[in-house]
Amino acid sequence: MIPKMLSFFHFLPQDGEGDFFFPAQASNLAKFNDWLFYYILIVSAVFFFAIMLSAGYFSWKYHKSRCPEPQPSPSHSNTIEFVWSVIPTIFLAYMFWQGFVGFMNRQNPPADAYQVHAQGQKWSWIFQYPDGTESNVLHLPLNRPIEVSLGSNDVLHSLFIPAFRTKMDAVPGRLTSLWFTPTMIGEFEIFCAEYCGTEHSSMITTCKVETQAEFDAWLEEAGDFISKLPPVEAGKRVFAMKGCAACHTVDGAVGIGPTFKGSFGTERKLTDGSKVTMDYDYVYESLMDPQAKLREGFPPVMPTFQGQMDDEKIRVLVEYLKTL
Repeated sequence: MIPKMLSFFHFLPQDGEGDFFFPAQASNLAKFNDWLFYYILIVSAVFFFAIMLSAGYFSWKYHKSRCPEPQPSPSHSNTIEFVWSVIPTIFLAYMFWQGFVGFMNRQNPPADAYQVHAQGQKWSWIFQYPDGTESNVLHLPLNRPIEVSLGSNDVLHSLFIPAFRTKMDAVPGRLTSLWFTPTMIGEFEIFCAEYCGTEHSSMITTCKVETQAEFDAWLEEAGDFISKLPPVEAGKRVFAMKGCAACHTVDGAVGIGPTFKGSFGTERKLTDGSKVTMDYDYVYESLMDPQAKLREGFPPVMPTFQGQMDDEKIRVLVEYLKTL
């Protein structure tokens, strides 16, 4: 239970509200996190001003203009030393204890937590659900514990959801995890909080919290979108879902990678001086082994999609690329 000792500070955010320092409280972690922040802030501010006022007072009182002669040496007081040692220690010990309790709570998700996997790569997030559904937007049901496991395909990333007051690194070669319970319906921003390359600042997506019924309906629709949509529309969704727009434009502008506008069916010059036609086979190979044939003038930063895209997703993606 969150302590009530600071409830008399009326400027502290109430349930679900944001304030000057924080966005809305949209998870079960937010209230405790905000309370602990303000506890540390207020305690630090009180001691800071007490020390500054004391220093100012003694500087004024013992200024040379008021005390031109040497003053008697100060005497030692065990009482004063006890007070200024023990009282701050109590506050600091309480800070540590509350931080430890909060940390341990975050390490132990409920046994019935819904499992979602977040995979980071330059420069997008892919969220995978237990039934195999994938999305570049994190959809979650309201008031249900969620455990998110995190992985990375390339470099260090960090999943940060400010409204939930939670953040965890996605580390190449290992799995990390975090858990929370969404408590507010709405859309909330997700950032990468570890610098991961030139497009780090654009590695942004959203978390959409909805009722359980709405979430179930979305999951059913999203899990089989290829069979329900025309190939071009399905391919456009795959393009967005896999974060292709982070490097490739569709309007002719040059990005981290080559634009896809007017590219399909044309010859592309490679770094070794040879040329290759951009067709289905070239797209397939570029997704499975991006370093096999490198385009001239572009850095070799594209990650592999080996194991992440099946033939059907590649097929509809190619159908979309043909229309650009």
